Amino acid sequence: MYHSVGDCAHDPYRVTVSPHRLDRQLDWLRRRGLRGVGVGELLAARARGTGQDLVGLTFDDGYADFVAHALPLLRRHGCGATLFVLPGRLGGHNAWDPLGPRKPLLSVDGIRQAAAEGVEIGSHGLTHVDLTRADDALLRSEVRDSRALLSEMTGAPVHGFCYPYGRVDRRTVEAVRQAGYSYACATDPGDLTGPLALPRVHVGEHDTAWRLHLKHRLHQLHHLHRLRRRPVERV
Repeated sequence: MYHSVGDCAHDPYRVTVSPHRLDRQLDWLRRRGLRGVGVGELLAARARGTGQDLVGLTFDDGYADFVAHALPLLRRHGCGATLFVLPGRLGGHNAWDPLGPRKPLLSVDGIRQAAAEGVEIGSHGLTHVDLTRADDALLRSEVRDSRALLSEMTGAPVHGFCYPYGRVDRRTVEAVRQAGYSYACATDPGDLTGPLALPRVHVGEHDTAWRLHLKHRLHQLHHLHRLRRRPVERV
């Protein structure tokens, strides 16, 4: 789980990775015989019984620096990714982070450029609100309308959703299901399991090769524990 790729000098929310660090992290994956791909591609491979050498890479929020810094590095290392964007904030900035710094978001052209280069485009909602606290009308709009706008924008179906702030509950999962998504990513979905409550590993500027190795192992153990639990009804 990545967010911004750029200057890390002022990063109170730890959402930024420098281009140099991302380059090193992608190199670490490739040296281990792993390849980063979009989540949709990863899930399709797993459904076929393959994909043991694949790792899902996600970039949340749709920062403009994705095209400037992340995309060339993904291309260099032969990797793909899923970019979760906010069609209600096109060309805006991350106003939901009160401490800043202000980071510009992708415009329509930037999203289309990423899609044209093979990046999977997913929805992060319309405006980055906590959906677990939204009323029913706002929840439906954030989930359903964002999918329709992105599909119209890219000319392709949108299969993936990412819960803002990583927060999810049964009501938001059901809204995502009804909107027609086939998968959704959270951070740590707790007791929720299944394709609409996928956990992810946060990757930051301080994640060296050794820290990545530890996170990878801990995630594998956590995943095995989740597999042993009974899936929540309809999730």
